[in-house]
Amino acid sequence: MVSDSELNPAAVEIGSFFPQAPAVVWRALTEPDLMERWLMQSVGFAATTGTHFIFILPTTQPSSEIACEVLTARLGEQLTHTWFDLRADHPARWVLDWTIQPQGRGTRLLLTQTGFDINDRRQKMARNAMERGWKSTLLRLRKVLDET
Repeated sequence: MVSDSELNPAAVEIGSFFPQAPAVVWRALTEPDLMERWLMQSVGFAATTGTHFIFILPTTQPSSEIACEVLTARLGEQLTHTWFDLRADHPARWVLDWTIQPQGRGTRLLLTQTGFDINDRRQKMARNAMERGWKSTLLRLRKVLDET
């Protein structure tokens, strides 16, 4: 577990505990029909290193797309992918890492998003907005896991 003193100010790092088994959490992170319920629709996603895929942001008009590439896929343990907003005014390339660890009768999930330049005002604001967004996204994940 990461302590507050070890946190990287240029990264978003959020740890959550879920009472479900690691395999159940992994499914929610990697099965497109489940991902769509808590994250967003994906096109072409597979939990395989090297896979290029798109996330569709339906809340914007016209809808926006996030281009991604799976960098690491270790079954039941870790999923790492890039995140690049294709329609952003000031696009940035971020890396998201989802690490799963068994903990007691449940699962510890650590989400880390890196690639922010906190010396750039826009990037610092984006980092803070993404942290808030991921916290609410993880609440949606919790709800989906509770329903599965």
